[in-house]
Amino acid sequence: MKLQLYFARKFLSILLGIFTVFAVFVVLLDMVEQMRRFDSAELSFGGALELAMLSSPEALYLMLPLVVMLATLALFLGLARTSELVVTRAAGRSAIRAMIAPAITAALVGVFGVTVLNPLVAATKHGYERKAAELSGSGTSVLSVSREGLWLRQGGVEGQTVIRAQRANLDGTELYGVTFIGFAPEGAERTGAVRRAEAETAALTDGAWKLTNAKLWPLAVGNPEAESSVHESLLLPSTLTLDQIRDSFGSPASVPIWELPGFIRNLDEAGFSARHHRVWFQMELALPLFLAAMVTIGAGFTMRHTRFGRTGLMVLLALLMGFGAFFIRNFAQILGQNGDIPVSLAAWAPPAAAMLMSMGLLLHLEDG
Repeated sequence: MKLQLYFARKFLSILLGIFTVFAVFVVLLDMVEQMRRFDSAELSFGGALELAMLSSPEALYLMLPLVVMLATLALFLGLARTSELVVTRAAGRSAIRAMIAPAITAALVGVFGVTVLNPLVAATKHGYERKAAELSGSGTSVLSVSREGLWLRQGGVEGQTVIRAQRANLDGTELYGVTFIGFAPEGAERTGAVRRAEAETAALTDGAWKLTNAKLWPLAVGNPEAESSVHESLLLPSTLTLDQIRDSFGSPASVPIWELPGFIRNLDEAGFSARHHRVWFQMELALPLFLAAMVTIGAGFTMRHTRFGRTGLMVLLALLMGFGAFFIRNFAQILGQNGDIPVSLAAWAPPAAAMLMSMGLLLHLEDG
């Protein structure tokens, strides 16, 4: 037990050291990128540092498998160089038993990443997008999905319009059970809501919403119901485009893991496809297994004494296999998002396959 704790503590210290080095470099590079992206007159050094600190967690979280792989290589190369692996084998411990502690540690790091780092990344991502939107003047998201239905916001010369719909098609360009509430533009004599429209359906066309079986109330008059009008077809001007609606969904990474099941349920109830979010949710749950698989891959090539030579070649092969597993995982994610393979297969098959292949390599080297 003490030996396993020794390996786990050593692996964790190496992992934290490598992660810290990566964090420093990522923040510095991101600061340069933020200063290049925004006008230097609007962005001070402190502002660039703040944006970099908000943007960097997402990149570091994606780099976690690479950090685990490098920490594994550093650990077992160091143990082989100091002959600690030889002493471990002489004490009757196999290589697989020596690998258990680092693999469990990596899995626990994955659990910490999913439960703590994932919500932190989502929060910093929202903060970065909000501050970047303020600096660029591009505005924030125009779409929101909740239990009450779908909410959209659009602006124009006639003022802001809030749109609520019970559900929509997959891309949000056709709404059902929809309500439009228009507000007076800035500087107008009357403020607040000035018109309301309800319709069975509303389809987004070029520069307008086409309402079917609609009723329009002018709220600026004393008796809106008396002045209301019914239309079989009605056009309301719109500044929204299909790309704006799509971009407003954001990436699944912007939703904390704890809120993702409810968000998926809201998307289903609103009529949108939640497949991307389902794949992301399952892949996050499979992250601890994938990090443990990265440890077994690195151990399979480096748990050998340095006197055997070809250490550089083994390190290169371990890195290539690790990058291959990472590539296959991302490729399976794309296939799952496109509906070519089941969601569970896209998320769990790559780490399971990497784990089994590396365990087979270890068994071959130990007993073959």
